[in-house]
Amino acid sequence: MSQNDTRLDGGKHLQSVLSETRLFPPPPDFAARARLDAAKLDALHAAAAKDPVGFWADLARKTLAWQTPFTQTLDESSAPNYRWFADGKTNVSVNCLDRHLAARGDKIAIRFEGEPGDVRMLTYRELHARVCQLANALKSLGIGRGDRVVIYMPMVPEAIVAMQACARIGAIHSVVFGGFSAVSLKDRIEDAGARLLITADGGHRGGHIVELKKAADDALSQGCPTIEHVLVLRRTGHPVPFTAGRDLWWHELVPHQSERCDPEWIDAEHPLFLLYTSGSTGKPKGIQHSSAGYLLGATLTCQWVFDLRDDDVFWCTADVGWVTGHSYVCYGPLANGATILMYEGAPTVPDAGRFWKLCQDHGVTIFYTAPTAIRALMKLGEEWPARYDLSKLRLLGSVGEPINPEAWMWYHRVIGKEKLPIVDTWWQTETGSIMIAPVPGAIATKPGSCTKPLPGIFADVVDESGAPVQDPHQGGYLVIRKPWPSMLRTIWGDNARYIKTYWAQFGNRYYVAGDSAHRDADGYFWIMGRVDDVLNVSGHRLGTMEIESALVAHPRVAEAAVVGRPHEIKGESVFAFVICKGPRPTGAEAEALAKELREWVAREIGPLAKPDDIRFADNLPKTRSGKIMRRLLRAIARGEAITQDVSTLENPAIVDQLAGKA
Repeated sequence: MSQNDTRLDGGKHLQSVLSETRLFPPPPDFAARARLDAAKLDALHAAAAKDPVGFWADLARKTLAWQTPFTQTLDESSAPNYRWFADGKTNVSVNCLDRHLAARGDKIAIRFEGEPGDVRMLTYRELHARVCQLANALKSLGIGRGDRVVIYMPMVPEAIVAMQACARIGAIHSVVFGGFSAVSLKDRIEDAGARLLITADGGHRGGHIVELKKAADDALSQGCPTIEHVLVLRRTGHPVPFTAGRDLWWHELVPHQSERCDPEWIDAEHPLFLLYTSGSTGKPKGIQHSSAGYLLGATLTCQWVFDLRDDDVFWCTADVGWVTGHSYVCYGPLANGATILMYEGAPTVPDAGRFWKLCQDHGVTIFYTAPTAIRALMKLGEEWPARYDLSKLRLLGSVGEPINPEAWMWYHRVIGKEKLPIVDTWWQTETGSIMIAPVPGAIATKPGSCTKPLPGIFADVVDESGAPVQDPHQGGYLVIRKPWPSMLRTIWGDNARYIKTYWAQFGNRYYVAGDSAHRDADGYFWIMGRVDDVLNVSGHRLGTMEIESALVAHPRVAEAAVVGRPHEIKGESVFAFVICKGPRPTGAEAEALAKELREWVAREIGPLAKPDDIRFADNLPKTRSGKIMRRLLRAIARGEAITQDVSTLENPAIVDQLAGKA
């Protein structure tokens, strides 16, 4: 089933089989000091419900710095290609840097630690100077408003400098995750028509050097005729080949530039960046985001969801190659004048305590990471976080996929000491900023639920006909009923694909997220997985996330991933890949544990969800960002040949083990 045809077979509802009754009110001490309490949150929701367009107009005027104020808030004339604040002019870099210089110039903007242990600090004044220097260097290379610049870098401060420098001169950046292969890089460069590639000699990851310059050279050798120059940061210092006339060293070009660069005042709708996501057709989709609307969403959600304060040290562990790194590393926190932490390497180098040592050493107060990272750290044992002083933490967050209740409870108990709120956030590359999440001082949380939509976000769960699903035990399509400022504007170079993928299913009435969800009796949203991942077992449609959550609730299981496998009688059977705490079971032990897990799932959510197949492994196939490659798991479960590119995997060798070859 492709994302472009997200149908629930037979027109029936998706069934919700997961039951969660635990409720955690906001900690009283946190709620007493929070930016938003229940009354203020209710007032925001009421204002949005009364006048959605006026609600966003008021916030845009208060939140962003404008060179030319807008007079038109929402232009619906070309819907679903909505335009926000279109006649206003602003600059994203000014909003993130310049406006803080008077009051916060000497405040630390970026705290950085590399995997080898090197530490750097950049104040807002220093970051502003570095951004201006690079912006001037880009202009010296002929890069200007509307030009596309691809950024392929390790997780170092210069990656943020590059993004902000592009924003300063009106160039459109496209960050490509440093774990992507040369072929993936080539595809993105060519689709964007980029004139400049910014990369590094390499980066540090897992005790090894990631050969970024080599991958860049490989990509350019296969095509990319629009690239005129490659700007190379010296990070690792190891020798790399250079192409005369094309390649330029950062340290030879940038430091000699002026530390002043007047910003380009650009239209609110001017594209800030393109970010490519994997497409179901195999062709990456270039998600195009605007400048003002996108920044408004990122800025406000930092305030609402993270309760961001001036003395916080905010650590979002995402790489800038993903949208989370754009919104909650590069743009949202800096627009709020916050201090962020950047870390370059793997979470287990030199040992399993690295994340917690970073929290301790840098005084992290807000920690935002992915469920896959939480489950991996769970597996390594509670003794690792216990070694470090995590007392400055005051808020925990989860992003990237639904977090299963067992991992949520571990996070709450072990890292939060049962005292800290957890914000489980639902959003997408396409939405630009967080859409559904608890406001930590105002909303009680339930393990595994992203709770309720934020003010101004009108989310719903609808059936095959587009009608709201009323039964809390049934699910459907997650949709957004009204436009919002940080939404994607189109797919770069393919607006027809944009409309077909996100709008056409319900006649352009709703944004269709591609996720299945249900809403419980309290109005809380539960994400049940991608519609593509819904299993049809004996006529019952089940979300993979709920079966995975049941498996992980077993005391022996650290992580699980569930996919469907064709079955002559049932239609589909449940195939589970399971990662255990401790050594991987084999032989008779594996058979006994598989039987125990099947019965466990039957007791937890019903016999219809029992896995027919359980395969134990040491790990799941994950990219360096922690994303599970589910399409690869589906191919393995079905006994198909592996045709996907596995170069982005953290450990490509795990494929043979999962396929039963090792």
